[in-house]
Amino acid sequence: MSTVAAPTQPDPGTALGRARNRWLTWLVVVLAVVVTVSVIRIATGADRLSSVGTLRAALIGACPILLAGLGGLWSERAGIVNIGLEGQMLLGTWGAAYFAYHYGPVAGLLGAAFMGVLAALLHAVATVSFGVDHIISGVAVNIIGLGAVGFLAKQFFEDLEGGGPRNLSGYETLPKFSVPGLSDAADSLAGHHWFVVSDLAAVVGALTTNISVLTILALALVPITAWTLWRTSFGLRLRSCGESPQAAETLGVNVYLYKYVAVLASGALAGLGGAYLTMVASSSFTVGQTGGRGYIGLASMIFGNWRPGGVLTGSLMFGYSDGLSLLPRNGPLVHALLLLITVLLLAYAVVKYRAGEKTAAVIVLAVGVLLLVWYLLTDSVPSAFTGMTPYVVTLFALAIASQRLRMPAADGKPYRRGSAG
Repeated sequence: MSTVAAPTQPDPGTALGRARNRWLTWLVVVLAVVVTVSVIRIATGADRLSSVGTLRAALIGACPILLAGLGGLWSERAGIVNIGLEGQMLLGTWGAAYFAYHYGPVAGLLGAAFMGVLAALLHAVATVSFGVDHIISGVAVNIIGLGAVGFLAKQFFEDLEGGGPRNLSGYETLPKFSVPGLSDAADSLAGHHWFVVSDLAAVVGALTTNISVLTILALALVPITAWTLWRTSFGLRLRSCGESPQAAETLGVNVYLYKYVAVLASGALAGLGGAYLTMVASSSFTVGQTGGRGYIGLASMIFGNWRPGGVLTGSLMFGYSDGLSLLPRNGPLVHALLLLITVLLLAYAVVKYRAGEKTAAVIVLAVGVLLLVWYLLTDSVPSAFTGMTPYVVTLFALAIASQRLRMPAADGKPYRRGSAG
């Protein structure tokens, strides 16, 4: 007599079981957020809160932050704090404009990455080879980047057609495309403003309408980074340099080499973030175009707990607030966003309380109540505040997430070859 064994379920204690539980948790969280957004959209009448246009603006706002955040992730996983992301992005904006103007959009991407690598090389030489404090070196890179971009723009763009001492336009940008059929159908479905269904359709519409190839590359770099750093022997060695470089050295890892590779990859990604600003978010170059997005990229990496998926989540959140701040007549939208943040904070306070973190729960609850009072006592948000929205959201997110963060153990710590003894 034969018997059929029942299919086994993954043990929650195994790596497979933990990974499955994480995915289920994230799925529940995402669905809860979508339902919350839909409820607030209907309750406030702010249909643009999750429209295709708003989500496209959010995606455009998120991608340069995502590229900078991934750059910071590569560097810090090898133990090098890269405060210089802003300066590397700035040089990337100039490199993208210069090379795209003279040689085409593909050369613009390569030029942006190259300029980011040059700035990162300076940071790597200072921190890895000479042991300079990482923060000091990163700040210096930012100052040099800003000054260099102003100088290079004046030297190379002033006499060009469409150029000036601080700007350049008239170069070819990256191609964009829409998915035939799916794009129109999603846009039509989103226009009905149905509960949840239209919100999900808006997400599909934003991802299939007028999408740049660089947007696809930026999103693809998330799983590529995750696979490279967590599923390859190269990634294991690189991360070991950020956790315990002395132990890695005793196992034969060339710690200096891996730190250099990580920092240069970080600069290339930050440079691509600059290219996104000049070739996708805009079709022109302006000195100082990053507007602090390199710093927000660093914040998204910290909020994401030094994980690619977390960086993506933080970038989308910050990009959404950035996209809202750039939309016309955005006062009512930001006012509705205030209610959304309030609801999420109150829910997070409940989670903290149930986890036994009563002090944190009280603090989060107090902030949520204050925002609720602000929402109830006002009909709109002052226009001056809407421009501050991305930065305020960044501060809130970092303050709330600070208690669950774990940076690489040797991140920012000095290392000299042979110190393993």
